[in-house]
Amino acid sequence: MRYFVSHTTLYQYDRPVSLSPHVIRLRPRADLTQTLVNFTLDISPAPIQIIENVDLDGNDILIAHFDSNPLMTLQIATSFEIETHRSNPFAYLLEPWVNRLPLDYPTTLQAQLHPYLTSAAANFPALDPVAVELAGTIWEKTDGNPVMFLWELNQQIFNTCQHIVREQGDPFPPGLTWKTKTASCRDMTVLFIEACRAMGLAARFVSGYHEGDPDWKQRHLHAWAEVYLPGAGWRGYDPTQGLAVGDRHIALVAAPNSRTTVPISGSLKSGIGVTTEMQYALTIKALM
Repeated sequence: MRYFVSHTTLYQYDRPVSLSPHVIRLRPRADLTQTLVNFTLDISPAPIQIIENVDLDGNDILIAHFDSNPLMTLQIATSFEIETHRSNPFAYLLEPWVNRLPLDYPTTLQAQLHPYLTSAAANFPALDPVAVELAGTIWEKTDGNPVMFLWELNQQIFNTCQHIVREQGDPFPPGLTWKTKTASCRDMTVLFIEACRAMGLAARFVSGYHEGDPDWKQRHLHAWAEVYLPGAGWRGYDPTQGLAVGDRHIALVAAPNSRTTVPISGSLKSGIGVTTEMQYALTIKALM
């Protein structure tokens, strides 16, 4: 698939402010699952410098540095064309030893995957007991088969939780999401990740876009999970859509937790008590 995406975010302040550097995570990753054809970034007022970096998780990030002149608005606009390639998300062969959960990665691999095996919930070092219980229920239902576990977990969250749009704020704790059965895409993703980690499956949080229904009047950023399966590598699961991730998802960044996938992060150098209003516009068009 080939897509055109345009994404504009506007911040309006109730009084003049000056800005610290802002980290922008809106440049899609480029790997064997997707090819970035072109990309443009427009920031107004223009920063004095934009630094391009690759972060600890291998994501392309842009850091905008601003002068000290006061401003009342900040607009960050990106547009790009991208080709996605993973038409069959199940085209893989697992390593022979990946046949039953909980998964026990070899020592070297376990060390590399450590950040993706601990709790995904903010400020909670231990795995959420509700997510652990959910994982145990799915394990019994699927007899510990890794592929069936992931599919059933994805479907269980999709069929049980009502999706809502919640534009701001950290993901809810997994236990709260499962208790209320009402959740944003990032809430469901963190619940999915936490249940995977309870079964020893390394999982990470992905921020990006989903093709969705072309008739939708408003589009939003999306979130899903990727699980590391030896023999298959990172494979995506979208509990909000009930789908294994293929060529209709566009990944921006991935990280062990949601905090380091926020599309735009930064703070004010001046302006204590400032009120900020955020607006955004997102267009996703399939080109082929």
